[in-house]
Amino acid sequence: MNKYFPQQTVFSKHFLALLVILIFSFTSEEVAFSQTKGKPNIILILADDLGYGDVGYNGQKLIQTPYIDRLAAEGMRFDQFYAGTSVCAPSRSALMTGQHSGHTYIRGNLGVNPEGQYPIADSVLTIAEVLQQAGYITGAFGKWGLGPVLSEGDPTKQGFDRFFGYNCQSLAHRYYPTHLWKDTTKVILTENGDLAYQEQYAPELIQHEALAFIEENKEKPFFLFLPHILPHAELLVPEDSLFYQYKGKFPEEPYLGEDYKKGTRPAGYTSQRYPRATFAAMVARLDLYVGQVLNKLQSLGLDENTLVIFSSDNGPHREGGADPLFFNSNGGLRGLKRDLYEGGIRVPFVAHWPGTIQAKSNSNHLGAFWDIFPTFAEIAGVRNSNAVDGISLLNTLLGEKEQRKHPYLYWEFHEQGGKQAIRSGRWKGIRLNAMTESPQQLELYDITEDPQERHDVADKHPELVKKIERWMTEAHQESAIFPFTVR
Repeated sequence: MNKYFPQQTVFSKHFLALLVILIFSFTSEEVAFSQTKGKPNIILILADDLGYGDVGYNGQKLIQTPYIDRLAAEGMRFDQFYAGTSVCAPSRSALMTGQHSGHTYIRGNLGVNPEGQYPIADSVLTIAEVLQQAGYITGAFGKWGLGPVLSEGDPTKQGFDRFFGYNCQSLAHRYYPTHLWKDTTKVILTENGDLAYQEQYAPELIQHEALAFIEENKEKPFFLFLPHILPHAELLVPEDSLFYQYKGKFPEEPYLGEDYKKGTRPAGYTSQRYPRATFAAMVARLDLYVGQVLNKLQSLGLDENTLVIFSSDNGPHREGGADPLFFNSNGGLRGLKRDLYEGGIRVPFVAHWPGTIQAKSNSNHLGAFWDIFPTFAEIAGVRNSNAVDGISLLNTLLGEKEQRKHPYLYWEFHEQGGKQAIRSGRWKGIRLNAMTESPQQLELYDITEDPQERHDVADKHPELVKKIERWMTEAHQESAIFPFTVR
């Protein structure tokens, strides 16, 4: 039995492997693609709380992101691509399962003791398991947040051969943590002491392991999931050349938080004398890590046989001294993290695959995290399952004219009274206080004419409002773990 959710039926991994074979099969077109290209390597780099406007190719003026911009220049940028939802765990669950937040197993940030978040059930199929069954070596390096070590949600039980990083997203607020996890082994970072010293910078350790994974598996098809914690709060970065590149460049107002002291474990974020310079340096460091991955692939001759996708798990945050308004982190869109307005869920999304994806190409295709599962499955030569909400983006990546489209995209958010949103073509419907006895009337925006969602036109389109409300009812399936009911 699942100790976290006794009502959930738990299947063995032997059964799951059989299930993969049964519900995924090869079609003639997909086999032809796989045979033509072989099994390309797949790398998914996921930033944490990086806003749509935090990257240069989307108009960022204050922070330099040359390697992320190189991805866009040499590949395809998606201008209307969306995260799973507006906070970490459910957004990542949508990515891993190919299901939107009205269906996916994890729909909120729910911590469990002593460390970790509520686990994805053993019976849930992830894209890592599908790729593993298709012959890929799989590795995750960074932040997990979908189940404690040794639970059924442990990444090594959800399709990853290797894991190194933070199992718990709450502990991932610390850039100099007391420990990380290597598979199921706790790695004590002795030089950091009890959060008293800042010696072993976790993102650097994680990046080192990720690059080693590429080197070790250069002769085999691999799937590398690289969910870095940058630039999530807290605002903390090594004082090296990247930091000094920005120190003194901006007017600063120090952030006063809870400083590290020997023998204590502060609940809040640490103080930061230079919050803006630090945030800029954190984004620059993330960009540097992207560059290191690209350079590693090139040095090994793997760049033309590797799809690299870069994105972010949700919109920008304002915790710990972050200043998204100063940096225009949401790209002028309305909302931030925890909002279902565009700024909370529209994210940078770039696909890079030299020789396969046309350089300097743009797509306005409406896609979301749940499309990644069927896209990777098709690239691996495996047919998509009917159990996912996503649609493969492979035709768009290949520049084909025919691309299936969603009738609508759906999100729900389980905090702040509950929120729901629908995007269909040019229209965006949003309902606030959806989990209360007095839900607000649906707001309607024409995203084509009003991307900043300033003008609610619901009263001018009553029939469209009714249709979107029907879609919201249709898209939501109730969860016993994460109920979306009146509170």
